Amino acid sequence: MLILVTNDDGIHSPGLSVLTKALRTLGRVVVVAPDRERSAISHALTLHSPLRAVERSDDCWAIDGTPTDCVNLGIHGLLRAKPDLVVSGINQGANLGDDLTYSGTVAAAMEATLMGVPALAVSLAADRFAEEDFLWSGRWAAKLAVMVKNHGLPADTFLNVNVPAGSPRGMKLTRQGKRRYADAVVRNLDPRGRTYYWIGAGELSFHDLEGTDVHAVERDFVSVTPLHLDLTNYAAFERLRHWADETPAIETDELNERSR
Repeated sequence: MLILVTNDDGIHSPGLSVLTKALRTLGRVVVVAPDRERSAISHALTLHSPLRAVERSDDCWAIDGTPTDCVNLGIHGLLRAKPDLVVSGINQGANLGDDLTYSGTVAAAMEATLMGVPALAVSLAADRFAEEDFLWSGRWAAKLAVMVKNHGLPADTFLNVNVPAGSPRGMKLTRQGKRRYADAVVRNLDPRGRTYYWIGAGELSFHDLEGTDVHAVERDFVSVTPLHLDLTNYAAFERLRHWADETPAIETDELNERSR
């Protein structure tokens, strides 16, 4: 296999090193990762400045861009052949529930899926990051990579994987959980009396719903959530169908009047 590895914690992340070693048992691994931490940057793509790629060693590149940039550049610019798989991680911290929408780790796997390459995002769902916990996450990443190779994935689908600390009890196929939102913005004054704001300072908690990624990880299971690129809420069509009939037409005279 030819496997492209990336992350959002940066080229020096211990999780990236462990993941690379674990996947080398399956084939050639090429690392294309940000040159610094890019956490919570989601699916950002650099469009208004050039990207620079520094080859740090054989099959290892540091990019001054986002995780999405890394996948895009890796597939279309640095690799001579299309990879068989993209694995993003191992993220230092969980990507559970609604929080996955912020994640650069998850976004990298999404970008690969958009490029037509099977992908998974792997996160260590822990507060402290022991070497042994990273090793467990690496083993599960390799195991799931083999499953993807052997069975493939449904169209426009990638996997969001969260591995609990310690020795997991097994694996559960899960759905995306739901976060409880507290006061997430703190307002304060700096030493010069100027107001500043700190986002993300509220207490982090989730609804413990059976069948969700949160529920599985809290019980020491590896959570594997299949995510789909199509964000359309098909169940809402019936409820919203009448909107088209009730929306009043805007006459040309009315548009001309508004533009004055």
